Amino acid sequence: MNPQGERWTAERVLELAPDAASRKAGAKLATPGPWSGAGAHTGAVWGECAGSGGKPYRTVVDLAGPGFHCSCPSRKFPCKHALGLLLSWSEGPGSVPEGAPPGWAAQWLDGRRQREAARSGAAASGASRGPADPEAARRRAERRARRIAEGASELERRLADLLRSGLASADAASYGRWEETAARMVDAQAPGLAARVRELASVAASGSGAGRTSRLLEECALLHTLGQGFLRLEKLPEPLAATVRARVGVTPDKASLLATAPLVRDRWLVLAQRDGDDGRLVTRRVWLRGRDTGRMALLLSYGAAGRAPELSLPVGLALDADLAFHPSARPLRAVLGTRHAAPAPVPGPPPGGDAREALRAYGEALCDDPWLEGWPVVLSGVVPVPGPDGGDWQLADADGRSALPVSPGGEESALWRLTAISGGRPVRVFGECGHRGFTPLLAWAPEPVAL
Repeated sequence: MNPQGERWTAERVLELAPDAASRKAGAKLATPGPWSGAGAHTGAVWGECAGSGGKPYRTVVDLAGPGFHCSCPSRKFPCKHALGLLLSWSEGPGSVPEGAPPGWAAQWLDGRRQREAARSGAAASGASRGPADPEAARRRAERRARRIAEGASELERRLADLLRSGLASADAASYGRWEETAARMVDAQAPGLAARVRELASVAASGSGAGRTSRLLEECALLHTLGQGFLRLEKLPEPLAATVRARVGVTPDKASLLATAPLVRDRWLVLAQRDGDDGRLVTRRVWLRGRDTGRMALLLSYGAAGRAPELSLPVGLALDADLAFHPSARPLRAVLGTRHAAPAPVPGPPPGGDAREALRAYGEALCDDPWLEGWPVVLSGVVPVPGPDGGDWQLADADGRSALPVSPGGEESALWRLTAISGGRPVRVFGECGHRGFTPLLAWAPEPVAL
């Protein structure tokens, strides 16, 4: 132990890296050579790292978040300098000297902690204050609902035209027209509809064959049910109506959700963290599991194109915190509220089930949310098994009674890492079970290893 609390391991630091290149670059900076003025005290680490220019890059890390700041121009978060600094500090007492932070570091730390305190206070008092102008908020919501309804009606006409002319007409040349339709859904303030339209457009441009036709029909059906659901919201049970609103893209902001939704406090195990980049937005997905409640949760955060989101949680550790779940027939997405303690190790992996239990969990969730792509599950005692030609992998139960196909959209390198961890023996794996198969994200061997 030390004044900052428990010293992080190198593995924990590297789990925060946004990609493999950042891990490699950060490791090169984990030496005293490029650093000057490095120090650590009361939950923070800082230092100045020599770069290609005349002025060193000033880097500071708030361990409580963690939060990162660096004067370098990198669009990655955390950058290689923050990773290198943390790796140096993780080597043990004496690796980074104790002391008071310099003015530039103290200024950033004070500002960050004041903002955190202000957000916590706003969330705590938001329920009593209510909206600044409830009537104006109601009018804005009504205007948005009308625009989305108009967009959904236009989409219904577009789908009807496609079905009348035949699915074969949705060829690669039609991609641009569907992209225009997606843009109009964005204009209608329905980003969820826009995302599904783009998925349909990508299927239309994917070639030919029976598989493509089936996928097109599936996407058309999902779009149709979602649009019709929004146009008939008042006839739906409220949990399903909330799901439809969320799938269309109408979600409460973080502050109002924390102020109005019930808070669920638990020790939330950070199971996995993945970034996706569609060229317009970087989406970070962080999966959690409550130790006491057994609930799964998904945190989403966003960054502008090419820039990673700020939210970064250490995989394999537990966070004592409050979560507020978005309204839904099957609540999963949540926002992070007050953190009551720094992330800490857990005694062991969470309990898991077999392939049949995973399929049952996904099926039950699908009954509540027909547009669900996958459901987070922990598999226990499964063995990765390749197909005869090295493809079509499965995760088979040790008794051989059941198996899950591995999603073809996953990373092949993750499969080989999982195979190396297993060595032919049963392992425990966390991932998402969906209609395309199982996507492995984390394995325990016996320590957690991100895939």
